[in-house]
Amino acid sequence: MTYSVAVSGASGYAGGEILRILAAHPDVEIRTVTAHSNAGQKLIEHQPHLRSLAHLTLQETTPEVLSGHDIVFLALPHGQSGQYTDALADTPLVIDAGADHRLESTTEWEKFYGGDHHHPWTYGVPELLVGGGTQRELLRGATRIAAPGCNASTVSLSLAPGVSAGVIDPSDIVTVLAVGPSGAGKSLKPHLLGSEILGTANPYAVGGGHRHIPEIRQALAAAMSETAVPIRISFTPVIVPMARGILATSTAPIAAGATDDDIRAAWERAYGDETFVQLLPAGHFPRTADVLGANTALMGLAIDRDANRVVVVTAVDNLVKGTAGAAVQSMNIALGLPEGRALTVNGVAP
Repeated sequence: MTYSVAVSGASGYAGGEILRILAAHPDVEIRTVTAHSNAGQKLIEHQPHLRSLAHLTLQETTPEVLSGHDIVFLALPHGQSGQYTDALADTPLVIDAGADHRLESTTEWEKFYGGDHHHPWTYGVPELLVGGGTQRELLRGATRIAAPGCNASTVSLSLAPGVSAGVIDPSDIVTVLAVGPSGAGKSLKPHLLGSEILGTANPYAVGGGHRHIPEIRQALAAAMSETAVPIRISFTPVIVPMARGILATSTAPIAAGATDDDIRAAWERAYGDETFVQLLPAGHFPRTADVLGANTALMGLAIDRDANRVVVVTAVDNLVKGTAGAAVQSMNIALGLPEGRALTVNGVAP
């Protein structure tokens, strides 16, 4: 069976990456691409690297244009995709790459985003630990999927094994992320101009203001065996001069009684059989260069007994494993297709 696909926000970074991956997917046909201000223009004018899709023209993003497809991807700014939910009720599978359907808590949505809170959808991080299993089981047969926030899924995947196994204390998590500006979208923002970010590192949303914090708390809470333990996160992202990538360094105190073997075993159990989340050998740590273009999260683990903390360093391509790759991987699972179809573990070098 070939599934017909429409992609909204197709002139942006997330929409373009979804299209790049789907262009090589043997089970889908990209029939429709939409945009807002760029409607009426050729897709190739905005995504010149997508040569195989040069025949497509951007249409208006309306319910009428998006309906009638087997699968719709919504790659719209936060707060924009929720308006299409009711109108796409007859669409078999809808995947939202924005934040509108990620959070379960209305209070958290209002605090970090504002506006109307929409019903949460199945979270699109297949490897994330949930109870005694993984999110993969919940994605099978899903009809509505919320693709993750790139920073949020990176940190959640980094720490979920330790939280689930009870070998770290989630009440004192500290994470610092080096991130590329593509995660902020394609709209013109003066502080993200090349002349503003080249040769410097710029922190932002310091002091608990980043919108991905409640998403991380929600994901880690789902992984916990003991829900009475509070989850507290100090989260500091730093924009660095690389177009793509996240390098997240996350630390948490070692739980009382946890041995070094217990700690490493928790991550090995969680990801030992996973294709797209890989734990590196002891003493090895990833680079963002190793995952560019790949749907891979590479992870290094250190145990700092002097500081009594576990340190996890994880690298992802924010546009692939952090967004579009996670969305397509989740789509494959939902449809019963091979999970890795059209996705690669191989990065692009140099």
